[in-house]
Amino acid sequence: MKTSVYRFILSAFFIAGFLSCAKKFDLVPPDGIIRENYWQTKEQVHAAVIGCYASLMEGGTSATARGPAETFFIWGEIRADMVTPSLGTRAEENEIINISTQQNNTIVDWRPVYNIINYCNTVIDFAPSVLQKDQTFTQEMLNGYIAEAKTLRALMYFYLVRSFGDVPLKLKSTSSDEDIVQLAKSTQQEVLAQIVKDLAEAEPNAVLTYGDIRDKGRITRYTVNTIQADVALWMENYPAAVTACDKVISSRRFGLIAPSSAWYNILYRTGNSNESIFEIQFNQQKLNPFYAMHAIPSSRRYIAANRVMDQIFTTELNLLSGTPDIRSAGASVRAEDNAIWKYIGTNSEDMIAQADSYTHWFFYRYADILLMKAEALAQMDGRGAEALELVNQVRNRALAPEATNNNPDVTNKEELSLYILQERAREFAFEGKRWYDVLRYVKKNNYSNIAYLQEMVAGIVPASSVRTAQAKMLDHNSHYFPIYFYELQTNKHLVQNPFYKQ
Repeated sequence: MKTSVYRFILSAFFIAGFLSCAKKFDLVPPDGIIRENYWQTKEQVHAAVIGCYASLMEGGTSATARGPAETFFIWGEIRADMVTPSLGTRAEENEIINISTQQNNTIVDWRPVYNIINYCNTVIDFAPSVLQKDQTFTQEMLNGYIAEAKTLRALMYFYLVRSFGDVPLKLKSTSSDEDIVQLAKSTQQEVLAQIVKDLAEAEPNAVLTYGDIRDKGRITRYTVNTIQADVALWMENYPAAVTACDKVISSRRFGLIAPSSAWYNILYRTGNSNESIFEIQFNQQKLNPFYAMHAIPSSRRYIAANRVMDQIFTTELNLLSGTPDIRSAGASVRAEDNAIWKYIGTNSEDMIAQADSYTHWFFYRYADILLMKAEALAQMDGRGAEALELVNQVRNRALAPEATNNNPDVTNKEELSLYILQERAREFAFEGKRWYDVLRYVKKNNYSNIAYLQEMVAGIVPASSVRTAQAKMLDHNSHYFPIYFYELQTNKHLVQNPFYKQ
């Protein structure tokens, strides 16, 4: 049996404009079909690139059909401290929440992400050949498409490296049996180096604008810059993070949506706002997976932890406006039952119908740029005041109350960094960022803040398991998922994460 990481099924999308979901991992296309029968025209290249984006929408809500958006929510949230189990929580989800993940847990199946990577690899490998076949296909068009594919591939590898640490680095497409190879893991540093390389090559060729809402659902140069900033923060390259953020800021193409009665609808429900940088544009034809996860009480798998309203937002009012933080009740959370509201509300009070579950998934918003730059500046000598000013831009938009203003000392890097981490929790509640934010904070300066992670898990696991969970956190390998057992069975070059070896 061949490893799923390297399988590629030529989907019907490349031929008919839509992604097929029929037994995706069980079929292999006839040898040569991609080279000989498909890559002939610029329209086919365009369809292939759009197929890469469409693959972000794949999957459903069942354990066997989990798609990328659901995967990113789970990977980024349930190991952290802002969600807690509900009536519909599955055993494998509780396993991760309780810091007892096993290698047969389907949540650690990375196939949805590698599938997208292979779509991107296919575009990178085969699109150049169309230059000789279609005289209307220009080098500029090709460069733009390759930039999109390399950027999306880089983003997917960034999710993998933050979730698993060392992972296989596959840069060539698998389009036939002859292309299937088995690879060992590359180190986290090697994968990050490739991510940086892909983004650097994509930046000059990525378009500045498509002229319409495609700017939000497809990759632009500013998407590249935003991912560059995020990667630089993870790598503790703070000057590079500031430089990347400044490219987005200086473009003057983005801004924070001002507080109003329509704020929630503009930013979250409708999407494609001036604040958005890159999002998955779900619609009525392709719904998101979040309604069953968050809306239906009997099947609701997660709710907001009590600390979200009690400690992260608080119920205090902004003294000037006389209102609570606009990101709290009626935006991130429904306070009366701790329902995660961001994906199921049509406004601050009314829930969407299941057939209208198309709220977008945000990879990045402009608020991310401001807070990433602040995080980088906080680590640079003499720039703490600049960092705080950026944080205040985000807080002022949110009408944040004084109760959540810790008045950090701008000359104290650790105090300011913790304040920014807390503000990110408020701003990006349930957007799949919390675990990665905490891990980035904990691991910097050679894990100088490991105590923060130990304290966090103490508030998550059952009281009887606290000491065991805290001891586990001292092993840095425990911060990453195990490799799914199927991959180990089918690829003998793979070695399990040391923490999970039996």
